[in-house]
Amino acid sequence: MIDLSKTFYFVDRCLFPLVYMDDVSLNSEPIYDEEMEEFEIDENCAMTEYITQSGIIKGGNPMPPAIGMEFESYEDVYYFYNCYARQQGFGVRVSNTWYRKGKERYRGKLSCSSAGFKKKSEANRPRPETRTGCPAMIKFRLMETKRWRIIEVELEHNHLISPTSGKFYKSHKVMGLGTKRALQADAPEEVQTVKLFRTVIIDSEGNGNQDAGVGEFGIYSDQLNQLKLQQGDAQTLHNAFCNLQLMNPNFFYVMDLNEKACLRNIFWADAKARVAYGHFNDVVVIDTTCLTQRYEVPLVAFIGVNHHGQPVLFGCGLVAGETVESYVWLFRAWLTCMLGRPPPVIITDQSKCLQSAISDVFPRASHCFCLSQIMRKATEKLGGLHEYESVQLSLNRAVYYSLRVDAFEAAWEEMIQVHGIRDHTWLQSIYEDRKRWVPVYSTETFLAGLFPIHPNDGVISYFDGLLHKQTPLKEFIEHYDQAVQKNNEHEMLADLESKSSNLLLKPRCYFELQLSKLYTKEIFKMFQVEVEGIYSGVSIKQVNIDGPIITYIVQEQIEMVENRREVRDCEVFYNAAEGEVLCICGLFNLRGYLCRHALCVLNHNGVEEIPSHYILARWRKDIKRSYVLDHGFGGIDMKNPVHRYDHLYKCVLQVVEEGRRSEDCFKIALEGLQEILSKARLIDDHPF
Repeated sequence: MIDLSKTFYFVDRCLFPLVYMDDVSLNSEPIYDEEMEEFEIDENCAMTEYITQSGIIKGGNPMPPAIGMEFESYEDVYYFYNCYARQQGFGVRVSNTWYRKGKERYRGKLSCSSAGFKKKSEANRPRPETRTGCPAMIKFRLMETKRWRIIEVELEHNHLISPTSGKFYKSHKVMGLGTKRALQADAPEEVQTVKLFRTVIIDSEGNGNQDAGVGEFGIYSDQLNQLKLQQGDAQTLHNAFCNLQLMNPNFFYVMDLNEKACLRNIFWADAKARVAYGHFNDVVVIDTTCLTQRYEVPLVAFIGVNHHGQPVLFGCGLVAGETVESYVWLFRAWLTCMLGRPPPVIITDQSKCLQSAISDVFPRASHCFCLSQIMRKATEKLGGLHEYESVQLSLNRAVYYSLRVDAFEAAWEEMIQVHGIRDHTWLQSIYEDRKRWVPVYSTETFLAGLFPIHPNDGVISYFDGLLHKQTPLKEFIEHYDQAVQKNNEHEMLADLESKSSNLLLKPRCYFELQLSKLYTKEIFKMFQVEVEGIYSGVSIKQVNIDGPIITYIVQEQIEMVENRREVRDCEVFYNAAEGEVLCICGLFNLRGYLCRHALCVLNHNGVEEIPSHYILARWRKDIKRSYVLDHGFGGIDMKNPVHRYDHLYKCVLQVVEEGRRSEDCFKIALEGLQEILSKARLIDDHPF
């Protein structure tokens, strides 16, 4: 089980300059061991505001401090170390704080609460000594980058510590503004709750061109325990993420570190990805092509499909290797970003590590293997067979053209028997997993067109043209935002075309006219193929009546392998009273619109309009889909300038998103903002 405690979260927060730090009241002169019992964060501390706005996350406490860790503020260092201390079972004291002449802090030391010894008291009944001179501490200093870096660490204590002792320490009373809830001494759950905090790790020791050996999957690592980073890669990642978060405070990224504080795994998702997932989360492809094909960039992409059938990005990750541990960490980070909403269907490559990780993190999801990937691998695995071409034809026939499970299994048995390949190890392995990749087993699972059902069906790819095997990580990160913008533009263009184009309709049935007004252009074009199929040599015959359910056989000619045409019978069930039609070909679940066989039955029964429950909202062009996160007004402290800033920033972003849609929208948004600015400037009473 992977502990997300060794993770740094960056979420729902722009890099807002901490101009309110002057209000933090600590101490104006250096404080030493015997003078300081506890550290309290003033309510104007921007870090505490971030914590309370982001909420809490369930998981273990932070990883041990390490040299090289960097933080945005003095208070962030304290909060990090205090969370770690809470987990380990000791308290924290500010041992020393160094100031420059201008009262600016530039160095600090935090120690175990048992550090040093108390001054001897001349009282009649002095309190017993409770300190042990414990050496455990961290030292940190302000760098030229205005960030605080840990420069010295001592983790060993000279006394017993226990997180389960229940002992209460004053430092654990740190309060988060707005919630007034202390860091809990006794949480009711086995897993403690830890508030999210900000920090950045850049170019830690050992994270450069270290000669660490080559891992199993071509990634330089210490037992696949850290990312392969070339010179400048870490800084490029840091700069890119900071810029993306400056442009949109809802940009989310997480960094996972190993025990040496070196980058091991990374996850990030922009604001649109987070909102798009709410619209199109029914099927998610977890693309690990870069790992299986040994790209320079160890990328894992979470991809869905939008209302135009175009790929839409739900987030990206970089992992140290193809391990269950890395995948579990990445999936949990992604699930956290998506507010704990798992997808009902997940498609991945065939991999035992992926299978294990998905069963752990997404136990209720239907897990399918990518059919295209398996069929591509067939060339590699079966290419050495004497009758390879004949075997491949038999395999394609069984996989793509079987309408029933028993038909597939019979065709498979015939293939291995005729060609004498029953003992072929790879064929045995994919047959054992057949329910995850053969279409006939998935006809009751909605797959939104992301599952190929014909030999020539393409594979969805989001970074097509940008990412190749030899593409360096730095180059990919530098062009990442361009690729995202390019895909966003494709979607906007498709929206405009769907609304303005006059599609050529063939007046054969009302189905076309009906759905031309509802479906987006690309989905309607695919639906038209099914409508045309009604008039391409299809015949219909009623074969059974069972109460309200009538069974039909729709016969059609299909093009098989080697350009041969064969007659195929499709069984269709129709219930007129309920307006339900079901075809065993399963196209409605596989693609999301009715097949020609079902349309033929509806047409045969005089049904002019397709029932509304067969017109999916995810394909409709008349639904307005906003890609701006909706931020309610609840929980905003009007007296706090940080709360006001963050909330106004997010509200203005929504105006910007609406204003960019057209010239008219732009003019309205600009005029409105100018009017608001003029009114705001008329107010003389500024609170700060």
